[in-house]
Amino acid sequence: MHCAITYRFAAVRLLVFAVIWLCGSGSLLAQTFNTIHLFGGGGSPRGTLVEGTDGNLYGTTYGYGGRLNGMIFKITPSGTFTALHSGGGTFQAGLTLGTDGNFYGTSVAGGTYAHGYVFKITPSGTLTVLYMFDAAADYLPSGLVQASDGNFYGTTIEGGSNGHGTAFRITPSGTLTTIYNFCSQSNCADGSGVFGLIQGTDGNLYGATGAGGTFGYGTIYRMTTTGTLTTLHSFNSTDGADPTGVVQARDGNFYGTTNSGGLSNSNCNSGCGTVFKMTPTGALITLHLFNSTDGSQPAAIPIQAGDGNLYGTTAGGGIGSGTVFKITPTGTLTTVYNLDPKNGDGAFPAGLVQHTNGTFYGPTIRGGKIVYHFCPAWCGTLFSLSVP
Repeated sequence: MHCAITYRFAAVRLLVFAVIWLCGSGSLLAQTFNTIHLFGGGGSPRGTLVEGTDGNLYGTTYGYGGRLNGMIFKITPSGTFTALHSGGGTFQAGLTLGTDGNFYGTSVAGGTYAHGYVFKITPSGTLTVLYMFDAAADYLPSGLVQASDGNFYGTTIEGGSNGHGTAFRITPSGTLTTIYNFCSQSNCADGSGVFGLIQGTDGNLYGATGAGGTFGYGTIYRMTTTGTLTTLHSFNSTDGADPTGVVQARDGNFYGTTNSGGLSNSNCNSGCGTVFKMTPTGALITLHLFNSTDGSQPAAIPIQAGDGNLYGTTAGGGIGSGTVFKITPTGTLTTVYNLDPKNGDGAFPAGLVQHTNGTFYGPTIRGGKIVYHFCPAWCGTLFSLSVP
């Protein structure tokens, strides 16, 4: 009897050890990666997908240089693809789901003045242009966010009174107001080259600039909905450079990535990029320095998934064509998946979205298996990734 009990306890200890080892090892995370769509015509996908109220995913493609043939599309979680709108725009950013069930977005080209526009599109594909940008004002718009006041807020990378971008507010009916002109401070201490916004739990807007700031490597800022700007952090390259934006996690802190800066090596002359955490008051902690083997050049804002961890992508590194990574709020990073174009995975992944079914979805802007003469490196893919 004593031997039987000892054997049973030993077996339990062995099983517990095995479970802990399997769950704790990043290389042994069981995941399923599937390419659910290959792009041919219409250009490569851009931005992050968004889930509609119908459970389908919606996104955009960039089109081909100077041709204004970008596409707005719908895809089911299983991969059934529908083109909702083609032509007339160059869609650099993804879509935003409005509280009315329609989608809102921007084109960086096209329109009356050829400098882009803001639009609304219904889930069935009816597109309405709300506002057209003018080179004399602001242009090259990024994505939108709908704030709690019902209005949409966005930024332009260039233009404005100083030529370095703006922040704007636009009503759902199309009345646009410029609320801030970047590079209004000496030496562009308030930043230039502006990316998209989010709204924090305090009601303020938060965003990033890819350049400017005290050291010239970009900033993270807070802005009221009326346009009062506060620079929270200026990057100095060692803690990152060219930030892509931030997301506010459930702990109240902000998390984001920088596209360069941090560690430099033969694969990343300007640094491989970083993941950082920032408190609402602007205290920044670098959580991870990429070194190319675990990814490089993260080009999209990470998201917080249902398990509380942050998930993101790197456009390069890994085995060469980018990675999907998981990082805990305290900074433990695990490479979840290395993209391999030889397997048709695609290359250079962009932002992720977690569907309500728990699966991650995202685009790659290159790779795939369809050869098209406008896409010498193929036109990109859409993928799903299931992670336990």
